[in-house]
Amino acid sequence: MARFDRYMLSQLMMLFGFFALVLVLVYWVNSAVQLFDQLVADGQNLSVFLELTMLGLPSLIRLVLPIAGFIAALYVTNRLSADSELTVMRATGFSPFRLARPVLVFGLVAGLLTGALTVVINPMAQARLAEREADIARSATARLLQEGQFLSPVSGITVYIRDITPEGELRDLLISDNRDPEESVTYTASSAYLVETAQAPQLVMISGLVQVLRRETALLSTTSFEEFAYDLAPLTQGDGQERIRARQVATRDLFFPTPELMEATEDSAAELVGEAHERIAAALLAAAAPLIGFATLLLGGFSRFGLWRQILLAIGLIIVVHSLESVAASAMRGDPARWPMIYLPGTVAFVIAAVELGLAARPARRGIGRRRRTERLS
Repeated sequence: MARFDRYMLSQLMMLFGFFALVLVLVYWVNSAVQLFDQLVADGQNLSVFLELTMLGLPSLIRLVLPIAGFIAALYVTNRLSADSELTVMRATGFSPFRLARPVLVFGLVAGLLTGALTVVINPMAQARLAEREADIARSATARLLQEGQFLSPVSGITVYIRDITPEGELRDLLISDNRDPEESVTYTASSAYLVETAQAPQLVMISGLVQVLRRETALLSTTSFEEFAYDLAPLTQGDGQERIRARQVATRDLFFPTPELMEATEDSAAELVGEAHERIAAALLAAAAPLIGFATLLLGGFSRFGLWRQILLAIGLIIVVHSLESVAASAMRGDPARWPMIYLPGTVAFVIAAVELGLAARPARRGIGRRRRTERLS
């Protein structure tokens, strides 16, 4: 690789890392605050928050990398043009296609990183994230151990705890069970303890009262107790096995879906294959985005007033390409057999970059031709 290629590629990679880090932090702070508030409200500790945050990062980075690559290409090209470095390189005989070589290498690196995230890392992280969310949803402490709040972990049951001591004692407990349409049962206890068992956690209540109200006769019966064990299995277990999302499935399995996988995801074979192609298409678009930024700015050449027109044009083109991505995704969801359309945005992006590079080369050739004709006349 020529010295100029190494120089430009190093600039692109450095700014790519900087912009990616900034964008990830901006998006992460916004999502982390909401996640932290939710986990704190559910009674989870800091380690759960960090684990869920790390599992959500691949999905976030996957969205940020194409944007960071495009911005890095714009910034580096604009700076090289302002410093007349691109003008000098073109004066030495470098064509726009030759100048685009380090940008193409940079785009391939960005595309490979995006592909690694979308094809391999993100599905694994999403699958693990779904498991951890299911564990948290089944956790009795996340659903019940919140003091001073009326909670309804399942329909028809309301739980209230006035205070929770550092030793884990629940003080002034109330459980209202209205699942039976014929009667309402209310449990009250001065204190209670959560006991883990092999099947499901149980709530051992101390010094309490059971009140049963028969709705048909409006008859209320009460029973006091010294100790009473309440099974929390209906409160901490879901109604059944949750559906597996296609984004949680490995890409290899999406290309060769089995009947069991289609039943678990409730998606057809064409839909699963389309999801796999959509992951690969995201890497293709990430590779093409820097080329659009570079080629568009190269149309302007050197200007004392900057390349703000070309920058706006590049932003407009990338918006158009992403609009095509939305259109292709909608068309594929309507008919999964149209999965080749998902590669249309990336292909169009490369075509736009090639056309712009060709247009950028024409003024230089016309200038050389005029100079030669002038020399012949003289």
